[in-house]
Amino acid sequence: MEIVKDILAVNKQVLKKSIASLRDNWIIIFTGMVYVIINIIALLLVFTIFTGLLSIFAGIAVAVLSASLISNYFYLLFNVINYNRVTFQDFKDGFKYFLRKIYTVLFFAWIGTYFLGILQGMLGFNALILDLIIKLSVFILLNALPETLYLKVLEPMDSIMYAVDFIRENIINWAIPNLIFYLLLYSITGKLIVDIFAIHINASLGLDGLVRYLLGQVVFSFIMIYRGHLYKLLSTSTRRKRMFMNKF
Repeated sequence: MEIVKDILAVNKQVLKKSIASLRDNWIIIFTGMVYVIINIIALLLVFTIFTGLLSIFAGIAVAVLSASLISNYFYLLFNVINYNRVTFQDFKDGFKYFLRKIYTVLFFAWIGTYFLGILQGMLGFNALILDLIIKLSVFILLNALPETLYLKVLEPMDSIMYAVDFIRENIINWAIPNLIFYLLLYSITGKLIVDIFAIHINASLGLDGLVRYLLGQVVFSFIMIYRGHLYKLLSTSTRRKRMFMNKF
């Protein structure tokens, strides 16, 4: 019974904060469009500049570009969650604010993918099952890694370990609202988001696709803000402490 009371109390508090944050920082809904435009222009420049012998550096440039866009979005969320404001200066600063941490984590992911590919080649068909198990495990255990990266002052490897511990300690409180919201997002867009570093949803063609995209971006932005407030509350308290404070 105490678990149910805690879940209701936590989400009531987080819901109130998240609605206010999205209302006051609605501009974050449109960052997805900006990121798509920046990504297209940057990729054209990368593959124009890095040709011939320089093409070996194209992959590094693309990875830095991806990390910088993720860093930008995380920095905007950082300011929304902590200060309830987003400014143009925040947008300019965001591209490099978490760049090192995110690039390092993406590099770790690349190493893991590389060795997984070697293992798949050795196992053959059974590797498909192994691949599914690993990806599902990563999605669950590291689901709170984005929030850990931008809300905790930790090194990349420490962030990974902390994210795993956070899920282990708060699995119920974290999983229930996330599952509800992502099912809602899927019902609107028809797209299932499995990338823990997603910073926007993909658009579809046509008027119906545009409407679904805009509604999806509203829901996605709310989800990310909600996750931030939820993470901040859960990571700075315990169930016993929350239940004690709720009595007052």
